[in-house]
Amino acid sequence: MLSWSLTFLVLAIIAGVLGFSGIAGAAANIAQLLFFVFLVLLIVSAVANAMKGRRP
Repeated sequence: MLSWSLTFLVLAIIAGVLGFSGIAGAAANIAQLLFFVFLVLLIVSAVANAMKGRRP
């Protein structure tokens, strides 16, 4: 159990260091871009399936 808490401590420290640098902002922008790309792909796929007459 102590090893898990030490692992999470190290992960928290790494996340904190990355959060205080500019890396977190860039990662958030990339995540937002990917969200909208996959949202558009989902809509296109749903419309294509509706045109074929199949249910999603």
